[in-house]
Amino acid sequence: MDRKRHLYVSRKNVLTWLMALCLIGSAVARIVIACMKGTDDQMNVWSQIVLPVAASVLYVLIVLLDGKERFYKSAIPVWLIALYSGIWISGHVSGRMMVWLFWIALVFFCTMYMEITSGNPRFPIPLLVPVVLSPVGFILYFYRAALLSRDWATMLNSIPDLVMLFGVLILTFAIRIHPIGEYHPTWGDRTDGRRIRTLPAMSQVSPYIMVNRNESSNQFEDSFEITHVDRYIRKKRKEGLTSFGITHVLLACYVRGLCRYPGLNRFLAGQKVYSHGDDIQYCMTIKKEMKADSPDTVIKVHLKPTDTADDVYYKLQAAVEKEKKAAELDSNFDATAGALNLIPGVVLKFVVWLLKLLDYFGLLPKFLLEVSPFHGSLFFTSMGSLGIPPIYHHLYDFGNLPVFGSFGMKRRALEVLEDGTVVQRKYVDVKFTLDERIVDGYYYAAFFKHYKRILQHPEVLDNPPDEVIQDID
Repeated sequence: MDRKRHLYVSRKNVLTWLMALCLIGSAVARIVIACMKGTDDQMNVWSQIVLPVAASVLYVLIVLLDGKERFYKSAIPVWLIALYSGIWISGHVSGRMMVWLFWIALVFFCTMYMEITSGNPRFPIPLLVPVVLSPVGFILYFYRAALLSRDWATMLNSIPDLVMLFGVLILTFAIRIHPIGEYHPTWGDRTDGRRIRTLPAMSQVSPYIMVNRNESSNQFEDSFEITHVDRYIRKKRKEGLTSFGITHVLLACYVRGLCRYPGLNRFLAGQKVYSHGDDIQYCMTIKKEMKADSPDTVIKVHLKPTDTADDVYYKLQAAVEKEKKAAELDSNFDATAGALNLIPGVVLKFVVWLLKLLDYFGLLPKFLLEVSPFHGSLFFTSMGSLGIPPIYHHLYDFGNLPVFGSFGMKRRALEVLEDGTVVQRKYVDVKFTLDERIVDGYYYAAFFKHYKRILQHPEVLDNPPDEVIQDID
């Protein structure tokens, strides 16, 4: 992955906007010319007008909205343009052999465009110029008779294609390369994570055998001695963090553990393993009031491996207070759920199936991923606030959440030391349900040992980590 170049175009570059002007102008000209000529052939309208117009607009949208990170996706409208061109050629070129040769040429040019924009180091960026100019040469060759005889009425038909290709040609001079060492998305990645491509073969095959998240889960429980944690909590409250509690400590320890064991920030989607990178998405259910009939909602907080205990506290409290100050619990999750609730049951079942399908292929819109409590890094809940021990909570088969943890109320235990002395200690019990497909048992064990060591010295959470290990490619 490191050998790949990561190309981008910037909206600050005037050439980018000139490209957009050309392609939008091409789409408008195509529609105007079609209206002037008129046609009753519905198939011809879709293949020769709607398809190229949609491809032009899509190209502009991808470049302007996502050209900084995902310029490689501009290959999608390029393939649509090739499809339009191939259909047009099939109806205007005689001889089956010539038609096949043109189709092969179109596939070749599109493949070259995709390889170059994907950052393949074997193909230099300037190679895009002849790739774009070749179709221009074909258009001029096809209209050579009209060009030589100055038949401008016939030449008018070529204007939309020439302007469109001219716009793409202009954009080739606006392409830049991202700084080396930074990771940027490429084909196969999702909007919420990058694909892990160097896993052992068994780790890549097992998601096809263990398809559902629940059937692939392991359960882990432990008890943490919290004498040092209680002392740390009292210290933080004296410093002004009045609502600081064990939830913040356990979450901050988890975040700090990911600095050394980033594999726990992976997830499964579409039978592939992905990583959230340095975006730790923490989900939690909250109630407006601690009453049985009080409504609840789900919040999502974005954390970083470099966050300290204070950072975790302020981010979490800001999200909680925002919802609790509202007249009703009306988070984005509630608004989305309310909209879905308006759909009739039979139709809703199809909508949910469609959402699952889109999620499988990584096509779920980003705003839905953001409001979904089923997508994230960790769901952590406090049973202690309810006065009961922790529970094993199932993982959701919808979404990609790989870890669900809970902790119970504090308890005291009498223990006998080696010298026969009886001491009283305070514990909190925790239980985790874990997706075993993201990492193996040894990795999980190493993480929880490290997690327990941090809890014994929670003061280390006051400072950023000395090192943050990046996940594998």
